[in-house]
Formats: sequence, C-alpha cells, structure tokens
Amino acid sequence: MKLFKQLLVAPAVLGLLAPLAPAAIADEQVTSIGQFSDVKPTGWEYQALSNLIERYGCVAGYPNGTYKGGQAITRFEAAALLNACLDRVTETTDELKKLMSEFQKELTILKGRVDGLDARVGTLEANQFSTTTKLSGLATFVVGGVSYSGSAYNSSANTVNRSGGRSAVTNVNSNVTFNYDLQLTLDTSFTGKDLLRTNLRAGNFGSSAFGGEPHGVGNSAELEIAFEEDSGADALGIDKLYYQFPIGKQFTATFGARVGQEDMLALWPSVYPADTVLNLFTVNGAPAAYSKNLGAGAGLWWQNKGWSVSANYVSNNGSDSSKGLFTENAGGTATVQLGYQQEQWGLAAIWSYVQPLTQFVPGTTPLVHGSIDHGEAVGAQTNAFGLSGFWQPLKSGWAPSISVGWGINNTTYSVATTGRPSVSQSWMAGLQWTDVFAKGNDFGFALGQAVFATSLTGGATPNDSNYAFEWWYKIQVTDNISITPALFYLNRPLGQRTPADESFHALGALVKTTFKF
Repeated sequence: MKLFKQLLVAPAVLGLLAPLAPAAIADEQVTSIGQFSDVKPTGWEYQALSNLIERYGCVAGYPNGTYKGGQAITRFEAAALLNACLDRVTETTDELKKLMSEFQKELTILKGRVDGLDARVGTLEANQFSTTTKLSGLATFVVGGVSYSGSAYNSSANTVNRSGGRSAVTNVNSNVTFNYDLQLTLDTSFTGKDLLRTNLRAGNFGSSAFGGEPHGVGNSAELEIAFEEDSGADALGIDKLYYQFPIGKQFTATFGARVGQEDMLALWPSVYPADTVLNLFTVNGAPAAYSKNLGAGAGLWWQNKGWSVSANYVSNNGSDSSKGLFTENAGGTATVQLGYQQEQWGLAAIWSYVQPLTQFVPGTTPLVHGSIDHGEAVGAQTNAFGLSGFWQPLKSGWAPSISVGWGINNTTYSVATTGRPSVSQSWMAGLQWTDVFAKGNDFGFALGQAVFATSLTGGATPNDSNYAFEWWYKIQVTDNISITPALFYLNRPLGQRTPADESFHALGALVKTTFKF
C-alpha cells in the first residue's frame, strides 16, 4: 500500500473482519496480541483479535498500548479499516463480499481522496523550485506624512543652522508620501535542523519623512519597516545572509557575511508588537544595547530549562579592507545577553560594547546621533546596558501583553572633547490587545524616550529629553493581508538641539498595508 494510503487509513477500527465488537484504531501498528494491555486471554474477543493480527497484520492500537474495544466508531473509520485489510486478503469470502458491498460508498470516497492526494503531491514535486529551500515574501505599502509644529518651526526659511543655537527648524517638510518595502526570504535547510537564510530587500524610504536622518528631526520618526539599499531607492540588495546550526542539544551557532545581533540571540525579551510602527519601539527600551548593526559576524547561544546565554559579534565594516573585521574602525558591536523565559513571560539583561557607526541606534536625538556619526574622529566607545521583559496572557481578553525595557549607556572618548554625551539613557513600555472587535485584529500603543544624554563631557548640563508615543490598530483582512492605521507623536525630537526657550513637535499619521506570501 502506498504511503498516503497508510496515513489515510491509520485512524481506522478493528474487528470488522471477525465476530468482534467495533473498536477504535490509532496509529500504532501491532504484531502481537500481547501488546494490548486491556485485552485479556480470558476475554471473548482475544482469539478473534489474535487471528486477525497473525493472518492479516492490519490491526493498530493506541500509543499507550491499549485497544479500547468498547469505543464507538464511524462508518468512515470502519471503511478505512476494511480498505487497509483488503490488500492483505488473499481470498474473498462471502462475509468479506458483504462487507465490501455494505461499505462500497465509503470505500469509493476514500479511494478518491487518496488518488487526489497522489495527484496533488505529484504536481507539487513537479513544480517546486527546490527540495531544500522555502521562499516567503513580505510587501508593505505606507501612505502618510508628518506634520511639524512649535515656535521653532519656520517652513519659510531657506537655510539651515544645525548648531545648538539655531533659531528655526527649516529643513523638514509636511508632504504626504507613498513608500514601499519588499522582502523576499529564502530559508534553506540541509539536515532539517540547520538554516541558511537569505533575505533580499528593496525600498524607497530614504528621502521620506519616515526614513530618519538627514531630515532634521533625528531618527525618532523612522519607521521599523523603512528601508533603502545603500545603492539607492528601488535597488534590490542583500539584507541578511547567514547560516545557523545546532551543536548538540543545548548550543546553537550562527555566522554570516551579513547578519544582525537579533539573529544571534536565543531570547528576544519583548512581545510588542505584532505590527511595530516606529523603529524606536523595536529594541526593548535599550536601543544602544540592542543593536541594529548589520555586517559580518558570528555568535553562539546556550539554552536549558528556560535559561539562555547568548554571545555574538557584528562588524559593520568587516568587508572593507581599509578598516577590517576586528580593528578600532571595524564598526563593531560585541554583545552578551542572559535571559530566562517561561510560557507567559521572559526577562533579559544585556551588555554591548559599541564602536562608533551610523546605524546602530534607532531613535536617538540629534545630539547623541551626531556623536555616533562622527565618533571615529574622537575615538568614541560605548558600553551599553539594558534590562527588558514581557508578560502575555494565555488568551485574548481585557488583559494586554506588556513589554517594558530600560537602557543606560556610558561613552568615553580617546581625545579631550566637551559637550558630547557621556551618559545616556532610554526606556519604553508597550501594550498590545489581541482580537479587538474581531478575531485577528490587534490594538496597541507604546510610549518611551529615545536615547538621550543625561551627562555631557566637560561638565555641561544636558537638556536632551524627548518623549515618543504611538497608537495603531491592525485590521486582518485575510490570512495574508492586513491594514494598519497608525499615529505617532514626538514632543521634542531635536532634544538639546531645540532652540533655547522654543518648542518643536512632530505628529505622524500613516496607513500601512502588508501582504504576506
């Protein structure tokens, strides 16, 4: 009998080809009557079952070693058992002919199902592009814009003064834009336990208000989905390329030419949200410790009984011969995380050593971000620490999932400098409700502060505070399409670079449509 037929008839019943009471069949084939713990030699059915097993070998029981002879069955289960035994019967008796006639309708239906499965499997095998690789896609459209206000906003000016003493914010626009992000992911496995991931990506967010710097408001308004390849808008590039494999039962190793820190952590200590809006809220309240750095790297994690330890290293300039993989200009991020996770909650503490580079901190004020951008000139080195955790209910209801995090960072410089961040902090809290108004729809909001300086070199007093808020509602149109209207508000995105005694705010509105395929 073919494999699909065996799978189809596995949940059949026993005792139809002998004077037995009907009984259920599971998927454990038996070769001896002694394997049934609930069938005794003194029972009336013992000899009949024994003969059926020895003559035809088409009897099965339950995984716990029972037969459950008193359990009722359906006609389809009875027909499935009959179909299973027909291949093993060498002579057709009058009783068997009667059974075949009685279940002719059900046997025909079963045969049609098996033939249909065989045809579908044949079609899949003929059309699959690879026996080892699965392709998945994610396409996202974003329509929206950011409106700016406050006494420091002056859209009529034509020049920009980027010093802390400027009197107007002039290089921002409030136009509505239509942007996209496309991701194609190829997941390949050679052993069933390893993973070679190739992520291709394209987008055109670079010149939009949602693309971060250099648009005058730091990168606090940058969307999590915002992407533009280094070679320009609409260019398809390699976003991720790494290989992951287990070592024994408790260790997992990862290495790649283009890999991120998040790919090499055993635990991601946040469940917020299903549909992130601002990039700021994707990094667990500690945007410096939870790096967005991408490049050549490797990592190892250990897991046992809920505990995990992860260690990894990523070099943004690891492919550049003029800077190297392990030099002081490698744009490197070294990370160690200790985590513990149960079904409903998880906690993690993280430390990262960060060299200066331009992309590792989503959601920083221009003061901190500028120091990162030009950190090589002053030998900036940052030790970043973070504490994060989450709790989520087992079922949807009034109680939301809760994700919180806090980060603190200490930056030192190899040359004397004043007015640069020495100590900086950040935090966030996110709430998410599932199945709101309809099954599959989610609502959430988050608040927090991007990385802001709390101490400056040279003893100056910082005034770099800022707050960010977001609200969103995801509408699950189909299994593969969702629409997410969202709002966000940045009360002081320029931080300390806001002109003295002036105010500056940003209000963003967008509709994000996501297609999964």
